[in-house]
Amino acid sequence: MRLLLCGTTTRAAAESAASAGFRVTALDAFADLDQHPSVRALAVARDFAARRPAAYGNVTAWGLARAARTIEADAVAYLSPFENHPAAVSRLSANRTLWGNSPETLRRVRNPFVLAEVARRHGFAVPRLVNDSNFSNDSNDPNDRWLVKPFRSGGGSRIRVWRGERISRTSYLQEEIEGTAGSLIFAAASGEAVPLGFSRQIIGDATFGAFGYRYCGSILASLDDPQFANGRDLFGHAARFAGLVASEFGVAGLNGIDFIARDGLPFLLEVNPRWSSSVEVAERAFRTTFFPAHADACERGTLPSFDCASQLRQAAAFGKAIVYARSDGFITGSENWLGDPDVRDVPPAGQHFRAGQPICSVFGAASDSASCYRALAGRAARVYAAFEETSNVPVVTATG
Repeated sequence: MRLLLCGTTTRAAAESAASAGFRVTALDAFADLDQHPSVRALAVARDFAARRPAAYGNVTAWGLARAARTIEADAVAYLSPFENHPAAVSRLSANRTLWGNSPETLRRVRNPFVLAEVARRHGFAVPRLVNDSNFSNDSNDPNDRWLVKPFRSGGGSRIRVWRGERISRTSYLQEEIEGTAGSLIFAAASGEAVPLGFSRQIIGDATFGAFGYRYCGSILASLDDPQFANGRDLFGHAARFAGLVASEFGVAGLNGIDFIARDGLPFLLEVNPRWSSSVEVAERAFRTTFFPAHADACERGTLPSFDCASQLRQAAAFGKAIVYARSDGFITGSENWLGDPDVRDVPPAGQHFRAGQPICSVFGAASDSASCYRALAGRAARVYAAFEETSNVPVVTATG
């Protein structure tokens, strides 16, 4: 079967699918150098645009869907940002088998107010939400902090602290919960769910060139690791919520849940109804490939036999971090990274980056999450050493 994968970045999912024997064409913003040898990797700007867009990696769901119509495929699976664009999913999947959630499912599960109502009704903790342009915090605790979140959110890049301004119709307010950010990935089919991974998220960390609430990585570790207080109870709560999402919303394939852990409870933030970045971390930790679970769940309605809790009791710490450019600049010699298993999503030599754009991903492993974080930070520092941050040296060489 000819499989088409579409999203902003597809390298990891394409590698997972190709490793399982699928014939993969991957369409995204980057077409990174380090593809699985059997993957046909295409970049929208390079392979479909009449002229290159000003911003590297600047693609939309609609742009991807339009380009995808020229590619022959039997089945299609999508990644971010398609979860926020159900109509683009309809176009993408026309006359193809869709391995992923339907547009109708996306409209419901990506509605934060519908999701919160379902969660509360079943006894799960969720932050307060406000969708009122005239909302004032005067009548509430003055120490409360609220976040402005776009309805079409992704990776935390446009989330900010609310300063009392009028809320636009494209955004809403979410109560800020102090705690540790985390996620659970799971396979879903026929109203049931099987957890596949459980990790702490790295958010807004300047070590990796991120700021604010931007996602920049994940660390998977033992349920007894200090990264989460009461990790076993927390995993149990998150796994039960995954089951609720599967039964109430009918999601299919691989999905993710984002939460904030506080006092041993997950405060549910949102559902990511598609393949997510932390899947690759779980694949490394458990030495497996999860794309067949995604395909089987969508195509046959079957779930894998996988005991995630048992795996997590024995797990060391595995991590992934996205390294963002901290200034504008070029990089050359990136092919030097191709032999390094701890550097992935390798860009083409000579690529220009603007501050805030992802350069590559780095990986690390250690006995515990704190040591794993240090390994990620050290590998990121070597990337930055290759990516000169001063305008006086605009072209640099990646030496390792």
